[in-house]
Amino acid sequence: MIQEEGSSSICSSPLQKFSMMSFSGSPWLREMRSEERGLCLIHLLVACANHVASGNVENANISLEYISHLASPDGDTMQRIAAYFSEALANRMLKGWPGLHKALNSTKIASVADEILVQKLFYEFCPFLKLSYVITNQAIMEAMEGEKVVHIIDLNCFQPVQWISLLHEMSARPEGPPHLRISGIHDQKEVLDIVARKLNEEAERLDIPFQFNPLVCKLENLDVEKLRVKTGEAVAISSVLQLHSLLAVDDEALWKNSSLFTNSPSAAHLRRVLQMNTQNLGDFLEKDGTNICNTSPDSASSSPVPLATSPNMATFLNGLWGLSPKLMMLAEQESNQNGLTFMDRIMESLNFYAALFDCLDSTMPRGSMERQRIEKMLFGEEIKNIVASEGVDRKQRHEKLEKWIPRLELAGFGKVPLSYHVMLRARRLLQSYNYDGYKIKEENGCFIICWQDQALFSVSAWRFIRCSR
Repeated sequence: MIQEEGSSSICSSPLQKFSMMSFSGSPWLREMRSEERGLCLIHLLVACANHVASGNVENANISLEYISHLASPDGDTMQRIAAYFSEALANRMLKGWPGLHKALNSTKIASVADEILVQKLFYEFCPFLKLSYVITNQAIMEAMEGEKVVHIIDLNCFQPVQWISLLHEMSARPEGPPHLRISGIHDQKEVLDIVARKLNEEAERLDIPFQFNPLVCKLENLDVEKLRVKTGEAVAISSVLQLHSLLAVDDEALWKNSSLFTNSPSAAHLRRVLQMNTQNLGDFLEKDGTNICNTSPDSASSSPVPLATSPNMATFLNGLWGLSPKLMMLAEQESNQNGLTFMDRIMESLNFYAALFDCLDSTMPRGSMERQRIEKMLFGEEIKNIVASEGVDRKQRHEKLEKWIPRLELAGFGKVPLSYHVMLRARRLLQSYNYDGYKIKEENGCFIICWQDQALFSVSAWRFIRCSR
């Protein structure tokens, strides 16, 4: 950005600069380069989040006004991210007036058709679900070799394509297909009805003995007895982007301690960022790369409660352990968005979703309606939940693999290294769809799915261990 000698940078104090100009038709806004606008939006979002965290409604409102002139849901990556984060921040502020918030949201209707559509679009245009399904299916095929009766438990059964593919692989086994049962869990009966119909039709066409067991319930309300696991069945469990929701706890007591924000290492880090001028902030971005927003000092501080004191998770994992699964596949977001403070979550989420939005920007045009649906109906809703919700309502509590490993080991599961053949299958899928920029790396027998060098999702395999607990 061109500056007069001795003048201060625009991004070093965007509020001060913006207050001296009219937004309407401002030539400065039209001439602003994408990189400059992105830096200003980062600065403004962090400043706004700080005001929201401290309860300064007036300054938060001013920040949101400034952001609205730079952000756009159909602009470049940073403009789109800013549009959804500013909406989430505004939503969080509105919750301070419960009557107003409820009135503004009272006529919104959740559509099952929309949910099915957006998940289908995410599957079609991003490789993450495809990769999770391919890795899971290949691991199941290897673990179930020689088994006569296989029972698969899908903790979020909305996508029949995964199990249709597995049916084909099972039918091609040299020893013949097993008797296959799939227990599908979802909170919408309509979704399970569609899955059941498609799987039954395909199993009949392939002449595979098959049974589908639908369970209409939320994951946290699952009664494992209704899974009807029988003696002699080899059990496999599939959890794709689901278990983190069970980390939701009533953490209101933690928020009453205001020192959590003022004394946290990330708070000092954020104050340092806000004091930087354009050149220093640019150097900081270049130096830290995609990890600019990763402010959690260590993994131990990224969860509001210790591993053993998440009651829903402990109870749920204990129930799964009691099923003696031969294999449990776990796919989760590779990001610590379950941070101890609001600002931890903001910074981690900015880092994570910047990479996700960038993925779409590389493969889909800006004006694509499909892209806007994925960003608004999927990513935007996740961002809103992370930013605007607290306690049991905050379901999007993503944590990295380094947190899941001790949690599952504590619950009595042992890690199963994914095979080289599974890796080959996943990499061939990326090549066949020409997914440039995506990578898969192996870490201690688990797979990390990356966009460029940014880790976004992890896939790991586990099994029941018979031990005293």
